[in-house]
This record gives sequence, C-alpha cells and structure tokens, in this order.
Amino acid sequence: MSPGEEKAWESLGKLNPDDVCVRTDATFDASSGLYTIKSFGKDIFISHRERKIFSHSPNSDVLLQRLGYFFNFSVLCYLTMAKDMSLTGRLLKPANMKSGQLFFRGSHVLPLDKIAQRFGNDTDSFLKRGEYVCGERLTYGDASLRLLPLPRVPAILILWSADEEFLPRADLLFDSSVEIQLPIDVIWSIAMLSVLVML
Repeated sequence: MSPGEEKAWESLGKLNPDDVCVRTDATFDASSGLYTIKSFGKDIFISHRERKIFSHSPNSDVLLQRLGYFFNFSVLCYLTMAKDMSLTGRLLKPANMKSGQLFFRGSHVLPLDKIAQRFGNDTDSFLKRGEYVCGERLTYGDASLRLLPLPRVPAILILWSADEEFLPRADLLFDSSVEIQLPIDVIWSIAMLSVLVML
C-alpha cells in the first residue's frame, strides 16, 4: 500500500459517512460498514474496517487488480475529497489545468497514442469497448464517449480517425469542475484509469 493510499484510508475513517455520501454520490450501509460507489458501471465496495476494496460485478478484476494501482488511490481520494457541486459543462484538457503540465508529460504522459493506434481505423470497436465499460456515446470527433470513472468525475474520450492527411488521434477531457473537486495528482490517476480501461 502506498503512503498516499494509507493516508486516504486514515482520512476516510475520520469522516461522517452521511457527509461522504452527499459529497460523492456513494451509499453507506451502517450494518456492514460498506460504502458502495459506481465506477464504469460496476458496483464497488469499500470497507474501511478491513481496508479492503472489492466488487462482485463481472470483470471487475480489471479495475481492482490490473488497474488497481490507479483505481484504489483514485477512489479513496475521491471519497475523502470530492465536493457536492454541479458540473460546469466546460470541457478542459488535463494538460491545460493548473499544474497540469507537470503531470501530463514525460513519464506521466497519458497513453492516448495507444487508443489512437488501436481504434484509429475502427470506430465501431472503440464504441463497443466504450459500451463494455458503460460509456455513453457522444457526438464529438469521429467517435466519442462519456466515461464515468467516478460519479462526479465524467471523462470524455474523443477519437479522430486516420485520413489521407492526418494520423489518428485521441483526446481526453474533463469537466472543468474537476479542478475544484480534486488535486492534480488524483486527476492524473483518474485520467490514466480512464484511458487504460479502454485498452
């Protein structure tokens, strides 16, 4: 467990579950001590007592195991930090966020090129993969999806197909409210999660 995860578990234990649920759109069962939150359409359970994150949803091991490094940190920080606020409707690239350059280049660069390479000539497969992770089709680019890694943090993934002039390209955008919701390192972790879940 990373130091960041450890700190998030400690913070979660000090919070009022009712307040957490209002801020995050999670639910809490007092008898079991379990929070339940939706991520990519799957019910995720968080037990502070056991410091355990688990799910009974089919194929949830992709989130909890293969992408667990990003997912566990993201969901714990979301539960402890997210705010009860509306979306702004203004989309923003992560690199254009305050301090975004620090987290979205070099070793932290998002693997959007892999999305473009895999789906750049096959928008149908892109959309099918999006449906598999409960994404909603949008009308941006040649194909686009609204993913919901966490209830108040939609991620918009846009695919531009290859043509005679340009190579395929993929973009990831967030509602600008995310800058108020969460610190940049958590946003980066959610961004990585949102890209990798499509691969």
